[in-house]
Amino acid sequence: MKTSPPPVRVRRASHPSGPILAAAATLLLAGCGSMPSWMPSMPPPPSLGWLFGSSKKPGPLPEIKATVTAQIAWQASIGKSRPGFAPAVVGDAVYAASPDGTLARLEAATGRSVWRSTAGKPLSAGVGADATLVVVGSDKGDVLAFDAEGKPRWQVRVSSEVVSPPDVAEGIVAIWSGDGRIYGLSAADGTRKWVYQRVNPPLTVRNYAGGIVSRGGLFTGTAGGKLLALDHASGNVGWETSVATPKGATELERITDITSLPLLQERQVCAVAYQGRIACFEANRGTLIWSRDISSLEGLVGDSRHVYVTDDKGDVHALDRATGASIWRQDKLAKRQVGGPVIVGDQLGVVDVEGYLHLLDRSEGTLVGRVATDGSAATAQPVAVGDRALWQSQAGNVFAVGTR
Repeated sequence: MKTSPPPVRVRRASHPSGPILAAAATLLLAGCGSMPSWMPSMPPPPSLGWLFGSSKKPGPLPEIKATVTAQIAWQASIGKSRPGFAPAVVGDAVYAASPDGTLARLEAATGRSVWRSTAGKPLSAGVGADATLVVVGSDKGDVLAFDAEGKPRWQVRVSSEVVSPPDVAEGIVAIWSGDGRIYGLSAADGTRKWVYQRVNPPLTVRNYAGGIVSRGGLFTGTAGGKLLALDHASGNVGWETSVATPKGATELERITDITSLPLLQERQVCAVAYQGRIACFEANRGTLIWSRDISSLEGLVGDSRHVYVTDDKGDVHALDRATGASIWRQDKLAKRQVGGPVIVGDQLGVVDVEGYLHLLDRSEGTLVGRVATDGSAATAQPVAVGDRALWQSQAGNVFAVGTR
């Protein structure tokens, strides 16, 4: 499985080069070349400011009584990055890419560089990988595949910018493009096997998440709050269900997009939508098991007892996996602009806008430890690799952090 995610990190961009760039990085206006003149006077939904990010400095670090020592196991420099980039872990290999076209393979245990190459062009998303293939994408719609040693295999082009890490599994490379299409390409040569297309709402959050493949199904969220289960081999829709329903008088208020990876555990699949809710369904049929009114851009993770989610205010929640009942809520990190959660050994971790990994007790939600990294936010929701959390930073490093 790939991360966080991730997830959308657009609100992490605390120093955009201008308001137009910030808006373009956050929202896609379908069928419209510029912002309508009436948009600035429209009252935004209460949490829209969190979507665009804040020019204010993050709040102070909360005081904690540390009972767990977090430490950086290793770090490796890849190149400055942005949302849409996340490392892929395959066995003992970590593959990572950066927007300048750098592509690298690292040892998962030590971070040692095995090889470093270049895609030959700027990249917009990466990386997807399996044991034999490594795939990245460009803002021109190029899909570039390499073998496990970094040698080029094939290159094809899809209809628009590749916006999330590809998924490589079971002989299929799944690609998510900026116009809302999902492509299934042959891992052997890149030929198109299927394409799924739906009409996007007029205004959507830019989705960097991608999807998860399991037991022949591709699970992915969409703009408008839908969760899909596609047949991985054919692209046919197995089932489609609503995580959230758009509400409100304006298009801004009606944004209810799923912008993070679904959580798939045994026979249950869960997803969370911005300005919507978190909901869990039967993986085989899409039947609703439970739902809660929680809005999130950042993503969720789970263990045998709980589902954990970071909401759009920065609070971290633990919900009962079977019923959705609230177990605890940690609000001391709200002003730290934390991202999606990750399991770190016996603890739960979240990375904030300044690159601190905060550790929470999974049973009670109390803050039990933290460690500083390079001062920048993660580009996607971290992933668990053994007892460590692994993520890529905007400053250009890949970190593996554990506890002792």
